[in-house]
Amino acid sequence: MNRTITNIKSASPSLSLTRKGLDAFLVWLFMRISPNVSFSFSGDAFFIILKDRANEIYKKVEDQKSSRGRNQDALLAACLYIACRQEDKPRTVKEICSVANGATKKEIGRAKEYIVKQLGLEAGQSVEMGTIHAGDFMRRFCSNLGMSNHTVKAATEAVKTSEQFDIRRSPISIAAAVIYIITQLSDDKKPLRDISLATGVAEGTIRNSYKDLYPHVSKIIPAWYANEEDLKNLSSP
Repeated sequence: MNRTITNIKSASPSLSLTRKGLDAFLVWLFMRISPNVSFSFSGDAFFIILKDRANEIYKKVEDQKSSRGRNQDALLAACLYIACRQEDKPRTVKEICSVANGATKKEIGRAKEYIVKQLGLEAGQSVEMGTIHAGDFMRRFCSNLGMSNHTVKAATEAVKTSEQFDIRRSPISIAAAVIYIITQLSDDKKPLRDISLATGVAEGTIRNSYKDLYPHVSKIIPAWYANEEDLKNLSSP
């Protein structure tokens, strides 16, 4: 099969969730959450690994009698979420939700918990989900906001440095807060509302994360990007 992922842009999300149709459904889902990435349906090593991982997870879940009657769209979306995590290409639940054919964030969250529990029982041990870092989301979030290469570079460096500090916030919230700081220091300031929409993080959560990062901005923000005077002009949280 030599068709590329672009050949199925019109593929319906309501494809029959049989094992025969599963590959196409997973392609459709991943294409939706990675619109700027070009994959070969059969020749791209990463995509094959990801697809096979999600496929393997789904088949294991499908074999569980207790999965009957559950929301299949939520289960498939959760399989893709777990596969992305395990292959170090994480997506947020909200990103997965946006392409999940009507399954809600809550339903996907429940499906994810169910899958992890079932696979753990089968293996007799906890399921490794992979560690996520704020930097895993940075470039995609910056792209969503149309940020320049200069600001993307600064945000990427800043979020990496932030890992040195004990900021007890989720990596996604930290990424959003760093983007807020970086853009406030640029000529292309981004409204908090736009950052919230691009990252899927609530405005209040970004503010709280900014408050936690603020005491460390002089060490987090690259010196080549902003000097001491620039940092003084940042609004206090």
